[in-house]
Amino acid sequence: MRILTLNPGSSSLKTALVEDGAAVGWAAASLSEAHLVSDAVRRWPRPDAVAVRFVHGGSRKAPALVTESLLCSLERLVPLAPLHQPQSLSVTRAVRALLPDVPVVACFDTAFHAGLPDAAAHYPLPRTWTRQNRLRRYGFHGLSCGYAVRRTAELLGCSETGLQLICAHVGAGVSVTAVRDGVSADTSMGFTPLEGPAMATRSGSIDPGLLLHVMKTAPMGPDEMADALYHRSGLAGMCGGTGDLGAALTAAAAGDPDATRGVAVYVHRLRREIGAVATSLDRLDALVFTGGVAEYQPEAIATVTAGLGVLGLRVGPLERTDGDRVISAPDSAAPVLVVRTREELELARTAGAVLAERVAR
Repeated sequence: MRILTLNPGSSSLKTALVEDGAAVGWAAASLSEAHLVSDAVRRWPRPDAVAVRFVHGGSRKAPALVTESLLCSLERLVPLAPLHQPQSLSVTRAVRALLPDVPVVACFDTAFHAGLPDAAAHYPLPRTWTRQNRLRRYGFHGLSCGYAVRRTAELLGCSETGLQLICAHVGAGVSVTAVRDGVSADTSMGFTPLEGPAMATRSGSIDPGLLLHVMKTAPMGPDEMADALYHRSGLAGMCGGTGDLGAALTAAAAGDPDATRGVAVYVHRLRREIGAVATSLDRLDALVFTGGVAEYQPEAIATVTAGLGVLGLRVGPLERTDGDRVISAPDSAAPVLVVRTREELELARTAGAVLAERVAR
């Protein structure tokens, strides 16, 4: 089966053609470019299906065939993922118009976390607020986690069943997930993709009392606060610039005090979340890093791992090499791996399962 995968980010669109489980073409471009979706459709042979990544699927536990009703439902989730959800909706509508006879499957990052234990998913808020189970921890980066878990099992020569690991997705967005038997047991992102470690432009977890104080004393409305937390915080807010970790590391090495502090906060918050989710596991079989930072900033990942001695983890000699690999020392209590993010393969796999079930019915 030939599946075209469309993976919208906040500012770019990654496209790939996956044929029988293998990527045979890949491209990325800025969402600001005109005719972006039509270019992706024309680049390769006509697909049998299209898979589109949606950051937020609400309480949905599995990918779903796209209908206008589904799109209307997903549109209501835009306030919970304002950087990504509008792009996914726009891309989906465009590809349906271009390929009206080709099935389109919506694949949700949140679906991987839909079975979170109640203790992990529930917020300690008034029960009148949480009774309908809508104000809950949804979790994100599920497609990335799903692929990383399967790939880690392959690299370690074991089954996903019984495997207990931590998956740290470290890109522009950052999340940490505890995985037990192939499913999410705890995760750092919550009701929105703001919670958790510091990120490129997002704040991560902040004392809500601090935010209430700022809103009262600035004064500041919710829209202005949302803009600050999503676009002007994280590394960008602490260091200046775009929030690129490489640039922050360069500035820190040159003695910039803001960059030095910003990188230290970024590393500390990431370590803290790794330690926190580890308590949701009985043991740690592996720690896996994925995402752009994991692939292109090996020094940062080595620094994070070097501070996890309390978990018995030890990093090995730093190697600059592409590909999935183990980076831990032989005496590490558990292997530490870097796995390339291959969301296109996970998109195609999950969409293929939906279509196979449709045929079976």
